Amino acid sequence: MELGIYTFGETNPRATHDPSVAARRMQELIEEIVLADEVGLDVFGVGEHHRPDYVVSSPAVVLAAAAARTRRIRLTSAVTVLSSDDPVRVFQDFATLDLLSNGRAEITAGRGSFIESYPLFGQNLDDYNELFTEKLTLLLKLREQERITWAGTLRPSIDDRGVYPRPLQSPLPVWIAVGGTPESVVRAGTLGLPLAVAIIGGAPKRFVPLVDLYRESAERAGHDPATLPVSINSHGFIADSEARAVALSFPPYIETMGRIGRERGWPMPTQRQFDMERSPRGALLVGSPQQVIDKILFEHELFGHNRMLIQFSVGPMAHADIMRSIELFGTVVAPTVRQALGVATPAIAPG
Repeated sequence: MELGIYTFGETNPRATHDPSVAARRMQELIEEIVLADEVGLDVFGVGEHHRPDYVVSSPAVVLAAAAARTRRIRLTSAVTVLSSDDPVRVFQDFATLDLLSNGRAEITAGRGSFIESYPLFGQNLDDYNELFTEKLTLLLKLREQERITWAGTLRPSIDDRGVYPRPLQSPLPVWIAVGGTPESVVRAGTLGLPLAVAIIGGAPKRFVPLVDLYRESAERAGHDPATLPVSINSHGFIADSEARAVALSFPPYIETMGRIGRERGWPMPTQRQFDMERSPRGALLVGSPQQVIDKILFEHELFGHNRMLIQFSVGPMAHADIMRSIELFGTVVAPTVRQALGVATPAIAPG
């Protein structure tokens, strides 16, 4: 199993009037990716938002900066909001990242958990599903062919044009991110694309039928499900003790989830809900190293998945605390999980 981290570059939305705050958060984010590489984690994902509470709107740019300072870790978007972006530019950006990183780039494509990018880039929310379907079709064609002739309904046509640069990896990996929609997992399985499932609340067990449907759809389409990776992406935080993990992660979690909940009309989160989510059968991977080890292994029993990514900073947290969490993930949690699953530990990048 591959183990890694994903983030959106969480920041204090009240500090966006000061560019120095964003600059500092960017530097911290690069340091976090470098440390993840140094302690032997497999993957680092950077997601895309267009809001004041997140500093990353262009994952490929951030990942390119990280590529210059890392040696082994895979660098992926988490996610690229493909519906509101241009597939040609997405392909070019990640092909460039692939060259810079010597073949470590991946695209995780999704429709996004927020809608700000749609009006920002002139897209109609009424075309929500059609935009993703059409643009994914074009993206997949771009990675297969150097010269493209293509016609759609929501993007201008392309008439026999070359698309450059070409990536080192052939094909450039494209994952499909889903939040629980059966139609989305059927699409991924039918196309034979790797699946990333976001489980950020409730019991992970309820997602088992979704992963089963993905594998069944792949098999019906003539793909071997055993060759198609599945990633589980969830919120979490690791500290030296359970008490410290809770004390550090609960305040930003409640503030952030409460703020988003107010926007969407959700009930306000509570301490009781947080404690249920971090219980042994809940979605949050919050606790001591051993507690997080136990939960990863429990979820592996459920899904038999190939990758586990944890978002440590659901809301803004002290950089030093995030760095300690990454250190524990790489030096304590990951080796124990790999040993339990019979997976070789990768060589650690020299410091």
